[in-house]
Amino acid sequence: MKIRNTDVGMLSLGPMAGVTDRTFRRLCREQGADLLYTEMVSAKGLHYHSRNTADLLRTDESEHPIGIQLFGSEPDIMAEAAAMDLLAGFDFIDINMGCPVPKVVNNGEGSALMKDPKRARDIVAAVVSASGGKPVTAKIRKGIENFTDTAEFAKYLEDGGVSCIAVHGRTREQYYSGHSDWNAIRKVKEAVSVPVIGSGDVTNPQEAAEMLETTGCDGIMIARAAQGDPWIFARIKKYLEEKDNAATDGKPDFETVLNMIHRHARLLTQEKGEWTAVRELRKHVAWYTQGYPGSARLRNEINLCESMEELFDRLERYRTERV
Repeated sequence: MKIRNTDVGMLSLGPMAGVTDRTFRRLCREQGADLLYTEMVSAKGLHYHSRNTADLLRTDESEHPIGIQLFGSEPDIMAEAAAMDLLAGFDFIDINMGCPVPKVVNNGEGSALMKDPKRARDIVAAVVSASGGKPVTAKIRKGIENFTDTAEFAKYLEDGGVSCIAVHGRTREQYYSGHSDWNAIRKVKEAVSVPVIGSGDVTNPQEAAEMLETTGCDGIMIARAAQGDPWIFARIKKYLEEKDNAATDGKPDFETVLNMIHRHARLLTQEKGEWTAVRELRKHVAWYTQGYPGSARLRNEINLCESMEELFDRLERYRTERV
């Protein structure tokens, strides 16, 4: 798949607030993720020079191709952010028009923009104009409230100048419940000439193949399915490229998972310091160990750990108990 003239591959790691930081992106890239996004970044935060917002922009050379995902509702503020030197290192700018979280939607941002196609198009046009030639993409949902004409909305964005559209097949009201409507993705693909990335309910290689066949989409976005399972990208690629049924077996053995947790911890500690790393790693450990016997009790105990030493002592006890 290409975004304008850049080959970005077929599998992307979807942006997730509080999850897809530089460490997690690195682990997923090593396991086969082709295209990366930052966590969702507030255009207003950049406008007001928020340090916390600027911290989200840290990347390294190994992450290309990577895009920054901006959210906002004011074309001029979005354009100002797009023109900042802070964004120079990104390959493209992605506009979030799909976030369902109330504090975002209530500000007229995220999926709320789907109720106002003209404003959405104006935002795209403003960002395209200010981006210095950098491609602009957008991530949308099936719809919000009574607005569900996803294909028509996508055409508005194409008219504004987007170079690629990612479509999550759930409405805002669904959040992440129910089923992703892949027909909505197919209709967008049929309506626009730019590449379309499908998102929602791809949790294994078979579903990836089925989405490609059902929707005709150009790429697949993996988000929540990668939590605790960065290997999913390698399995999907192996299945699609080699038709290897062994790729459908799920996560690797527990020792491999444990080694990944150790590496995740080292990288996160280098990046953010131990105090922050321990607290952020807790949720990742819960995801990594989900489904194993006794994982609920382990999760409760891990959430009380205050140091990496304590956390890994508890993991080692759990490993020993499994033998």
